Parts: sequence; structure tokens; C-alpha cells
Amino acid sequence: MNVSEHTARAFDTDLIKLTQMVAQMGGFAQKQITDSIDALARRDETLAHQVIGADAAVDALQRQIEEKAIATIALRQPMAVDLRALVAMLRIAGDLERIGDLAKNIGKRVIAVSSDNSQRTLIRGLKHMAALVVSQLAAVLDSFVNRNPGSTVKVWQADKEVDALYVSLFRELLTYAMEDPVTISMCIHHLFCAKNIERIGDHATNIAEAVHYMVEGRAIASERPKGDISSYLAGIPSIATKVPA
Repeated sequence: MNVSEHTARAFDTDLIKLTQMVAQMGGFAQKQITDSIDALARRDETLAHQVIGADAAVDALQRQIEEKAIATIALRQPMAVDLRALVAMLRIAGDLERIGDLAKNIGKRVIAVSSDNSQRTLIRGLKHMAALVVSQLAAVLDSFVNRNPGSTVKVWQADKEVDALYVSLFRELLTYAMEDPVTISMCIHHLFCAKNIERIGDHATNIAEAVHYMVEGRAIASERPKGDISSYLAGIPSIATKVPA
């Protein structure tokens, strides 16, 4: 075996290992999202603490991926599609780390509302939104592992569905808060959870873009579809005006 063949095989081994690490990190992130919503639905503080604690494993994997990817670039000096793959993995690991942070934030909200048993039916909207985001994340991670950009555009386009669900939840929670001031605290915590899920959807879209560029060598040729709640918010009176003195 000559030097160039040995280098190529060593690089392939590094690439396979990094792909496995990113996939493992993605699995951790998906579990954090699912567990955080389950904890919120059940007001399960123990599970919420597990979600918060699990973020350390996601952070550690990101550091390992960064170190290995940078070392591989320095040692192997890859070009073209190989370099794109390594850069994409760095981007994806960064987005997965942020997803873990957002799931951890939901876990912290669970602890804050654990003693509040009011309006638990509102969790259904959050669960629906989270299920959509988790399915999108799973699809785009499958695309990454299989180097198949087929579902990346679908996930990228579906971000507007997550935004629409967020607007719907925002409207529902705000209505409860304005009609019954006792629920304001709980509604605010749920609104923060909804926003965290919406941001997770944004990071899934970022991953879709990274995978598409990695495989195709070009960005998705369109402006990212994005829902806009600013016009809706402009017409909503402040919650504070509904709270009796």
C-alpha cells in the first residue's frame, strides 16, 4: 500500500468515526427534547433534572467532535467534498449543542411549574409541536448519516409549520392569561417552552442546510421560509392591562 492509499484509508476511518459521533450526539439531543416535554406533561422534577444533567454529555461530545474534526483537517488536508463534510459536521455539532441547551431550558421550566396543576390540557399543543420538531430532526440526521439530501429540503420548508404551531400556541396561552390572571405565571412558563421548541426547529433547519451543502456543494437555492408573528403581536394588548389592580 502506497502513502496516498494509506492516507485515504485513514481519512475514511476518521470520517466514519466522526459521522458516528455526530449521529450519537443527535440521538442524545432528540432524547433530551422528548424527555423534557414528558417531564413538563407529568410535572416530573426527577426527569427534568435528568434532562438538565444530560446536557453535559452533549457538550462533551461537541468538544470531542471539534477536536477530532480540526485534527483531521490539519493532518489529512482534505479537499472539496471531504472538506465540506468536516466543516458540515462542525456546524451540525454546534446546532445539536444548542438544541441540548434549549431542551435543558425546558427542564428548568418544569421545575418552576412542578407544583402548578392548572390548565394541563395546554400541554397537548406543546407535545404536538415538539413531536414535529423531533421528527424533522430525525429525518435530517438520517439524511446526514446516509449522505442523502432528499429530505433536507422538506425539513427546511417545514420550518414554517413549526412557526404556525408556535403562533397558535402563543394565541391560546395568551387568551388563557388574559381571561384568568391566576394562570399568567404558568402561561408565561409554557410560552418560554414553546419558544424553545420553535428555536429547536430553527436549528433542525440549520442542520438541513448544512447537510444539503455538504452533499450537493451548494446552498438551498431559495430564501428560508419563515413564519412571522410580528404582525399578530402588534395587535395584542399587554397582559398587564388585563391584570386587576
